Amino acid sequence: MDILKRMERYRDEEDSLRWEGTFSEYVELVKERPWVAQSAHSRIYNMIKEAGVEEKNGRRNYLFFKDQLFGLEEPLERLVEEYFHPAARRLDVKKRILLLMGPVSGGKSTLVTILKRGMEVYSRTDRGAVYAIKGCPMHEDPLHLIPQALRQDFQKEYGIRIEGNLSPLNLMRLEKEFGGRIEDVPVERIFFSEDKRVGIGTFSPSDPKSQDIADLTGSLDFSTIAEYGSESDPRAYRFDGELNKANRGMMEFQEMLKCDEKFLWHLLSLTQEGNFKAGRFALISADEMIVAHTNETEYRSFIANRKNEALHSRIIVMPLPYNLQVSEEEKIYEKLIAESDVSDVHIAPNTLRIAAMFTILTRLKEPKRKDIDLIKKMRLYDGEIVEGFNDADVHELRKEYDDEGMTGIDPRYVINRISSTIIRKEVLSINALDVLRSLKDGLDQHASITKETKETYLGFISLARREFDDMAKKEVQKAFVYSYEESAKTLMDNYLDNVEAYCHKNKLRDPLTGEEMTPDEKLMRSIEEQIGISENAKKAFREEILIRISTYARKGKRFDYQSHDRLREAIQKKLFADLKDVVKITTSSKTPDEQQLKKMNEVIARLIDEHGYNPTSANELLKYVGSLLNR
Repeated sequence: MDILKRMERYRDEEDSLRWEGTFSEYVELVKERPWVAQSAHSRIYNMIKEAGVEEKNGRRNYLFFKDQLFGLEEPLERLVEEYFHPAARRLDVKKRILLLMGPVSGGKSTLVTILKRGMEVYSRTDRGAVYAIKGCPMHEDPLHLIPQALRQDFQKEYGIRIEGNLSPLNLMRLEKEFGGRIEDVPVERIFFSEDKRVGIGTFSPSDPKSQDIADLTGSLDFSTIAEYGSESDPRAYRFDGELNKANRGMMEFQEMLKCDEKFLWHLLSLTQEGNFKAGRFALISADEMIVAHTNETEYRSFIANRKNEALHSRIIVMPLPYNLQVSEEEKIYEKLIAESDVSDVHIAPNTLRIAAMFTILTRLKEPKRKDIDLIKKMRLYDGEIVEGFNDADVHELRKEYDDEGMTGIDPRYVINRISSTIIRKEVLSINALDVLRSLKDGLDQHASITKETKETYLGFISLARREFDDMAKKEVQKAFVYSYEESAKTLMDNYLDNVEAYCHKNKLRDPLTGEEMTPDEKLMRSIEEQIGISENAKKAFREEILIRISTYARKGKRFDYQSHDRLREAIQKKLFADLKDVVKITTSSKTPDEQQLKKMNEVIARLIDEHGYNPTSANELLKYVGSLLNR
């Protein structure tokens, strides 16, 4: 009954949003809420902007796309700032087709779908409300009823500029049905819907020999010619083409550059003048955003053809490369798996991350700087701290190649291999090794991969495997640490006591004997060396730690084990190094004694409770790490 009640409530809400009135009543509504008269481009921009903006790393992240597109913050910011915003302000950008160019499965179609779904929802809000002449198949803007001679006065009084002319059908209706009385013309609120073909259109090219231009511009209804007596009578015309139906909203031109030229020429007038030719009528006004998408190869071929220069000048190309951040790629796989019927399968921690690492490595270009390899570049792009590098280095790396991210493995391939792993293994748990094996096996079936590229990708699989080995050892070693946080805190406190004495040139007092001791240089270096602090850099590092402690104290905050990223990493590595032999002996023993068995059970329990493993994946991890340590 719950879902039935919700359906009833939804129906009531839909009914409450409906509005009908005369043109004179609509003008009063416009006076109170002038935003209802905004253009299609303005409506889309406001929809995106009103969802919220988040400033991060000097970049604007538009929350409209959050949790739907991953790792594309920079191209999306450019899309909003360089296309939607100026188009909303009626700058010349509005007169351009938006062409999304990028590799397969890079998010082009997803982006368009997000905009479509967003418009459907936004048209049901107060700020996104859209009104049209009732009964018009093109849901025409009611303000088109105002004669040209009065539009300047209307703009002075209401601050609203009217663009476009009344369509042939509504021009006839105004005279025949309403006797020229504009104020009596009925107006209704409309709601964008791709399914109902209201404000959202989609055109997909097919065989040029069989596809009719009527798919774009509408068609003549021959059965009515006898009734109306002429092919030029607008009542004998079906205004049902995609350009007609997309009026007031947006039209997606799928694979535009594959389309026959005769279809593309209609876009010239529509983009530049805001109208198009249909049947035996004057030009028909349309206010809509046209978005198309293509791949780089087709685009290069298109601009190489001199015949396309007129259309090319009316296109704004927005590159949409692959995501280049491991953590964001991981989110893509999580989303796709969550939407599938295998979402109940246990995927061991780090499995998707390792798959994402392989994918990102295939998309990155070799750094021109000799002090950075692909792994470091991958980490820097993902926002990790890499010793000796900063944000300026990341910025410099991104400027090295304009087309980085336009090639490489696509998410579909990876998710297909993950799916294959799940189905083939026929168990409720998979791990990183299973997926890497499947990725490797699938390269032979990937039609577009050459023998040379395959060898390169196999190298990336080996790099990803090496990264997993390090992660696996850390996971197990961390689980072996009894009361890990307490051990880390004790070691850190000991280190800080020695650092403070070293920097202040003081002595330490032995807690048992009370005798004075010099700072334990061996202890401090054993920790600092874990993160590559050299002998020459040790003094600066120790002073930096004391400054951080002082800053925390001044702000009334407590400096703890988590307060300094590099010190935390050093403490962890030192603990892991001290425990390596214990882990090695325990995991490799074929007949563990009672104490070893107890320790292993504790480790498995900790991997399950604190690290996200299940019994199967925890045991597999433990055995694998044991084999690694015994090599």
